[in-house]
Amino acid sequence: MANVYNWQLGREMSYPHEEAHPQWQFAFVFNINRCIACQTCTMACKSTWTFARGQEFMWWNNVESKPYGGYPQNWDAKLLAMLEKENPNGQVWKGKKKAPESPYGEFKGKTIFDAAKNHLSKDGSMRALGYIPTEEEWQSPNIHEETAAGKIREKGQWGYSAELPEHRVWFFYLQRLCNHCTYPACLAACPRNAIYKRPEDGIVLIDQERCRGYRKCVQACPYKKPMYNSTTRISEKCIACFPRIEGKDKILSPDEAPLEARCMSACVGKIRLQGLVKKTDQGKWTKNPDNPIYFLVRERKVALPLYPQFGTEPNGYYIPPRWVPRNYLTQMFGPGVGDAIEQYSSPDRELLAVLQLFRATQQVIFKFKIKKGKKVAEVENTLPSGKRVAQEIFNDTIMGYNKLGKEVVSITVEEPTFERSKCHVNSI
Repeated sequence: MANVYNWQLGREMSYPHEEAHPQWQFAFVFNINRCIACQTCTMACKSTWTFARGQEFMWWNNVESKPYGGYPQNWDAKLLAMLEKENPNGQVWKGKKKAPESPYGEFKGKTIFDAAKNHLSKDGSMRALGYIPTEEEWQSPNIHEETAAGKIREKGQWGYSAELPEHRVWFFYLQRLCNHCTYPACLAACPRNAIYKRPEDGIVLIDQERCRGYRKCVQACPYKKPMYNSTTRISEKCIACFPRIEGKDKILSPDEAPLEARCMSACVGKIRLQGLVKKTDQGKWTKNPDNPIYFLVRERKVALPLYPQFGTEPNGYYIPPRWVPRNYLTQMFGPGVGDAIEQYSSPDRELLAVLQLFRATQQVIFKFKIKKGKKVAEVENTLPSGKRVAQEIFNDTIMGYNKLGKEVVSITVEEPTFERSKCHVNSI
């Protein structure tokens, strides 16, 4: 085991391989507040990559209803319970001392790699704590769909109406695909060295010729995104649509600029923003506040990693839902939840403009610029903390640029409206 630095945990941790980092890292931000669970992203992925024999149960992209949903069922609850058993009452975050390389404080508990040390010394077979789901647990990509939790208040009781920041009953949609982690558990666990990160973009792939279907990757991945194909007898997983990242689509990208993955570009609710972030040889994110992913994740910290305590340093980030109990969200996204929701509940001028870039173009945006516009509104907002603030809204224009520096989108904060003439064919 080597020692590597995990900035999401704010400390070093054990990992089976030495530090090695790509030039760029595939990353994405999902805005949970906007998702309508239409499953358009799920079907876009399914129809592109997983329609063959043996892939019937494979949903590389899925949208599940929390708190009860999951694919496979209970994937997170089971692993959280296993970690708690290995380290009773020790899975906690410590302090609020934050620095650029530890923005969420320090996680004092055990990661899946730390927790596997005892098992590794016994039989040498486990590099990361995990389990292989049963066939029943793979039966549905969104079991318990829209099943709510919470205490239902009777009429006449205070808080009967649904009010933010928390509804009286609640559920939310969680959008998931492979996080293409910085320290992938699937890669760490593979005895065949069949799994690797691409040096040009950090996408995690399985070498189909080397894989022998031992399912160590399925067991080790805390998010359960590698899946075993019983027909070919090898494992498969999300490939981040790397031909699109490479700009191989001559119709949508004649200049070979990187395109968003299929699940991203098909999103109806405009909740998805995909990007590539520049990394140093030491694995740090190169400071670039004009990159929308960097801006949301590292500059404003409004987008948070999914279960950072697992220790894989996932590269998928989420803007948490405002109406969900904070303790549940803190368990899922770490201690940055409060600050993230406060910002999103009343975004300032710059953040509001950047939020317009979600699903605005199929090309990956590497840089943005904001052209200031006139003030169009001022509203009073009550933040989840109870503080009241006045939010000024400006009709700014935000421009997005691709890898080649070409402007690929220009959009205003205020959506334009169009009034049809009375002589229109569909007018009454």
